[in-house]
Amino acid sequence: MLNVVRRCTQRFMSTATQPSSSYPFSKVAIVSPPPAVPAPEPAKVGKGLMSYLPQRLLPPEKLALLARFGKRHPERIMPGSVLQVTTNHAPSSFTGVVLSIRRRGADTSFVLRNVINRTGVEVQYFVCSPHVRDVKVLMRAGGRGSEGRPGARMRRAKLFYLRDSPEKMTAISAGLR
Repeated sequence: MLNVVRRCTQRFMSTATQPSSSYPFSKVAIVSPPPAVPAPEPAKVGKGLMSYLPQRLLPPEKLALLARFGKRHPERIMPGSVLQVTTNHAPSSFTGVVLSIRRRGADTSFVLRNVINRTGVEVQYFVCSPHVRDVKVLMRAGGRGSEGRPGARMRRAKLFYLRDSPEKMTAISAGLR
């Protein structure tokens, strides 16, 4: 009798799984892995890779727009510039002052701020997003470049202080009127 109790307690107290059941919990919780998709036969040999690359690359108009947000482009867009962004969905166009630019290659994004009906509105756009149709420079910060009218150069990379002082932001966008 004592041996039976010992075997039962050893079985219940044991943390090792029995070889008969590989998963000690409910079978509902098991998620099967997705089936492995085999690579096409030419790709295994090293051929046919170039036909797949253009599907993953950016279109030329997005590459040109992405270059304008770079640091070394002669007509680069800098914080403090006033941009008008046209999108495929609502709001179809938004005009505002560039507060910040986050340069991350294809994931480059920028934040525009405008005051609408005495309410500050900030919108973040990704440069290579398929929803962004066009970016037009209305006033360029720094005064260099041919597109847009020249404006004052901002001495900060991120203009988050404009959130606290709407009069400074209206002074920047007042150059448009």
